[in-house]
Amino acid sequence: MSRSALDVSQKDDFPAWYQAAVREADLAEESGVRGCMIIKPWGNGLWERMKAILNAEIEATGHENCYFPVLIPLKHFEQEAQHVEGFAKEMAVVTHHRLKVIDGKLQPDPEARLEEPLIVRPTSETIIGSAMSRWVRSYRDLPLLLNQWANVMRWEMRPRMFLRTSEFLWQEGHTAHVDEKDAMEETERMLGVYRDFAVDALALPVVDGRKPEHERFPGAVETLTIEAMMRDGKALQSGTSHYLGTNFARAQNIQYQDQQGEWKHAHTTSWGLSTRMIGAVIMAHGDDDGLRLPPRVAPQQVVIIPMLKGAPEDEKIADYCAELARSLVGQEVFGEAIRVRVDLDQDKPQNKRWRWVKKGAPIICEIGPRDVENAKVAFLRRDTLRTEEGKINSHFVERVDFPAMAAEILAEIQTGLYARADAFLKAHTHTVASFEEMVELFGSGEPAWARVSWSRPTGAALETIVKRLKEHQLTVRVAPFDQGEIGQTCIFTGETAVETIVVAKAY
Repeated sequence: MSRSALDVSQKDDFPAWYQAAVREADLAEESGVRGCMIIKPWGNGLWERMKAILNAEIEATGHENCYFPVLIPLKHFEQEAQHVEGFAKEMAVVTHHRLKVIDGKLQPDPEARLEEPLIVRPTSETIIGSAMSRWVRSYRDLPLLLNQWANVMRWEMRPRMFLRTSEFLWQEGHTAHVDEKDAMEETERMLGVYRDFAVDALALPVVDGRKPEHERFPGAVETLTIEAMMRDGKALQSGTSHYLGTNFARAQNIQYQDQQGEWKHAHTTSWGLSTRMIGAVIMAHGDDDGLRLPPRVAPQQVVIIPMLKGAPEDEKIADYCAELARSLVGQEVFGEAIRVRVDLDQDKPQNKRWRWVKKGAPIICEIGPRDVENAKVAFLRRDTLRTEEGKINSHFVERVDFPAMAAEILAEIQTGLYARADAFLKAHTHTVASFEEMVELFGSGEPAWARVSWSRPTGAALETIVKRLKEHQLTVRVAPFDQGEIGQTCIFTGETAVETIVVAKAY
């Protein structure tokens, strides 16, 4: 059996496997600032593909892109106490506008202290709310539908590439509406956009639903979420959409005059999805050879490796590969021309093969002199790289047939990755009838989510439950929209259950 490309397996050490997968795919590296990363070209190319697809969906729903400053006056946050409390421990604060050499060291200049501290953007509800208070005057100004692509800073105590970083990239939508009905429809619509993006673009099955009260976004009346299962069984919150009621509107004085001339506070929403989704793609689809990228978001869908050896026939091989690339670009898949790269890097063909395997390129072609002579194409499918015995699974087809076949294969890979991940989610989601059964399930060491009956406890009872769950590294993830059959009794309180929730270990 051929040895795996990574030096650690998912089964033996999933966290170490994840770090190896990120490193060997050349996605990102440490920047020198704890919790901040440099996103390298392949990782940035993956994010740019995600961004292009999602941005088109956001714009199709009537939202307009804008941009707000990364520095936010502290006074904006002071107007929304509940919101600030939720982010206070993560905020980075700018207090000086100049440095000075003091005692031989570069330090903040005591004479350049800001009159008011500035917060490095952890999220933009407050500053965008302030702008909305100036932009909204009449019901005719509503709904106001805004979105921005930006970076944010939340000081992370336990950083991990893409999953939890102090600085990350995201989009954040912010909207204002005339009433609760319109705002809730917006909240649900945008969660639907996230769900469809996860399923259609990332081949990622998700469970959509509501967060319980104690897990809501700070200051929100309702938080909707999509949760995805990773290959180790942990849940990853993959996108959230929040109905904020009039909480932020009152704090920021976002008011409009209705048709009767009466002044009312707007109802606002916010929603966001981040580079955390790159981590989701890695952990949901990757294997012991590295990444397996869904073709819709792969920066390059077909990589062609000329098997050059410094021989006289090298020129013919290079020309053959260039012509093959041109024929592939003439084919469409997912409504776009196939993205192709001919790898002419000066390295051994074997090294280049494994580099692209670890990067997760969906189709990898290896063209040698015999392929040119016989008008053939030899290729690997990243989704079925190995046989059941672990040997490399190579394919050979006629050159004339390959372009159309490549488009079909890319569509098959996209569908197949989703089917595999969906089967994994269903196989490892279990309904449990007691707290003890749930603890036993998670103690087995196997990937697992638990669906349990819930009575929506509050106050001291909820605090006790959260503490009990924390002892087992568990959290309540979501109350699914698809409730299925609800048990009669809450497994935590013994009271009458009103809904089903999902409990899991999580990132």
